[in-house]
Amino acid sequence: MLSLLDNISLKYILYLFYGAAFLFLGVSIAAKDLKGSDLKFARSLWLLGAFGFLHGAREWLELGHLIEGADLSFQQLVVEKAATMSLTLFSFVFLLQFGTSLTLKLDKKRTRWLRFLFGPLAILWTLYVWRFGFPPQDKPFDIFLLFQHAEIGSRYMFGITGALMTAYALMAYSYEVRNLSYSASKKLYYAGSTFVFYAIFAGIPSTSYFITYMPFPIELLRASAALCITYFISNALNIFDIESRIKIEQQSRLLVQAEKLTSLGQLAAGIAHEINNPLTNASLGIQTLKRKLTGEHIDCQVLIKKLEAVERNIDRASIIAQELLQFSRQQECEVGPVDINSVIQSTLTLLQYKLKPVTVVQSLNSVPIVMGDHGKLEQVFINLLSNSIEACTAGGTISISTVAEGDLVVARVSDTGMGIEPENQSRLFEPFFTTKEIGSGTGLGLSICYGIIRQHHGTIKIASQPGNGTEVTIELPLKEHYENLDR
Repeated sequence: MLSLLDNISLKYILYLFYGAAFLFLGVSIAAKDLKGSDLKFARSLWLLGAFGFLHGAREWLELGHLIEGADLSFQQLVVEKAATMSLTLFSFVFLLQFGTSLTLKLDKKRTRWLRFLFGPLAILWTLYVWRFGFPPQDKPFDIFLLFQHAEIGSRYMFGITGALMTAYALMAYSYEVRNLSYSASKKLYYAGSTFVFYAIFAGIPSTSYFITYMPFPIELLRASAALCITYFISNALNIFDIESRIKIEQQSRLLVQAEKLTSLGQLAAGIAHEINNPLTNASLGIQTLKRKLTGEHIDCQVLIKKLEAVERNIDRASIIAQELLQFSRQQECEVGPVDINSVIQSTLTLLQYKLKPVTVVQSLNSVPIVMGDHGKLEQVFINLLSNSIEACTAGGTISISTVAEGDLVVARVSDTGMGIEPENQSRLFEPFFTTKEIGSGTGLGLSICYGIIRQHHGTIKIASQPGNGTEVTIELPLKEHYENLDR
């Protein structure tokens, strides 16, 4: 008596977990957002979810029969058997449709005959029910027996076929998604392998069948297979999250690319204006010179001023071209010993004509030699001083200082200009970013400065407050320290 109760209790537990496993499979699939997915089994997965819901409901209905079977009337037993038969039939039909649909998506040409598989199976199921469900004329008709054989026929015709078809489809599909997610690919393969065992355990032996030499019911193997299938499928569904993440990354790259194209368009317009203005001025200057030279009276001073104006405009166009070349090529530095004070002095000499409206305050202390490219460092200070000149109004002040701090040489360029708005300060070193109007700047100057200083193993920082000017700090390693960094 105790062993019988233990056996009944075990069946309760088995059917409870058996049904819960498939219901959880259905919930896992239903809860996953498959809209917009390009994966082949995304549109077929609802069929597997429907199988999970129906088959889980079938097993819990069977559990209810075990609990209340003795208290049910014959009519109630017949209704319950009809319900379990219907759930079994339709759940396995959904499973077969899932396996067939996914297989057709994998290889439509070779497997197109699968579209006609359902018809022959339905005929075989009908013949099986007719053969075993209807008794001979000399025996009374038993509708309970009819439903029982209809359920067995459903397992033979649709259950085994559907499980094997799904097993093949999942294992074959696992190879297609290996590049997308190796982990999800393995889970799909394992789920397909488990469906093979489920086809055997759920399709061939009857309920309450005991395996020879193994004193446990077949429901234990079915429940184990169901738990494994649910575990592997629910874990494999992460592939949709991976696909969504990859799509988001691709969209982000496209947005970045679109922003780059927009920036390039703005840059092109800016360069066109930037180069056109000095070239137009140079052309006008040359035309004026021609008229002066053909006149009767030639004023040499006027000619010299006109030639200087032409020269400045040509230099401006040349500087823009050099900025673009510098940004695109990112040439290696020709490193050698450099006196940073000498670089600053030569820069001030080059920009002497531009510095006339402002006051320049120099505080150049004696500092150690650094390693670097004199020409590139000069270009950095040209860009910084040019920005300071543009930021300052007439009568503004630009301060330049150098000092040795530990194993670094620090150069600071500060001005009393308009300053930089806080929201723009984080983007100052971005290529093509500029707060100037089109035709007033390319947005490459600070980006080039940043790249050059990084090539010198140094750092460049900008501190600014709107209305209170801007300070740029450059830190370069000493010669000895640079050589250690370069190893």
